[in-house]
Parts: sequence; structure tokens; C-alpha cells
Amino acid sequence: MIKLIVGNKGSGKTKALIQKVGEAIAVSKGNVVCVEKGPSLRYDISHKVRLIEADDYDISGFAEFHGFLAGILAGNYDITDLFVDGTFKIGGKDYNAFAEMIEKLAKVSDENNTIITFTVSCDPSDLPESMKKYIV
Repeated sequence: MIKLIVGNKGSGKTKALIQKVGEAIAVSKGNVVCVEKGPSLRYDISHKVRLIEADDYDISGFAEFHGFLAGILAGNYDITDLFVDGTFKIGGKDYNAFAEMIEKLAKVSDENNTIITFTVSCDPSDLPESMKKYIV
């Protein structure tokens, strides 16, 4: 299952993500992973969450971002929740490439029973129509 927390800068997306991470860690019977741009969440989320800084992996574009996230899921069968903060800061601001990545990850997340949640910094109307069904 894919979920998008969408809003313009300063709308509380990261705060909502932190709350959802806390809720997931409380009920997860597996692992919770959070990918972020820079070390901004280090002190805001539980030490039980596997925190990954995307900057350490030099991701360029959504094709590489997809490979990175798919690799995380392939290497760890026990991930119940995967959170991504700063999606456009990591993959770039290409709405169509983002939509393609989400469609590919939706199949993987459904097969693995993993919930993948992204923060997306834009107006919801900017996203392609196919993405609207994922907005929470």
C-alpha cells in the first residue's frame, strides 16, 4: 500500500510523518524503516526505527530512487512500514517520473504487505491524476 502525505512547504508533512512512524513502531511485528534527506529526523523518531540518510547513497533521479527502495525491500523481508521524508529533495521534482516510481512500488508493496509512505512537497493539484488515489 502506498500513502502520500502531500502539501506545500510548511504545511506539517514531516510532523505528520513523525506521528505515523510512532504509530507504526507501536504496532509493527517487523521492522520500520525511514529514509530521509539529511539527518533532520535523528532526534524526532524512536531508536527502534532503522533510519537511512539518502545523501549517503548519492541517489540521482527517480529511477535510481526506485532501485534504492526496491533494494531495501528485497534485502529485508520483515519490513512492515517504509517511510520517506523529502521525496522531491531526493529524487528531483519530476512529477511523471515520480508517478512511474509509485506505480512500480505499489506492486512491490502489495506483494510484500509493506506500507510505503512518502512526504511530497507540492500542491495536490500538481500531481498527475493517477497519484490522487494515494493521498491521505
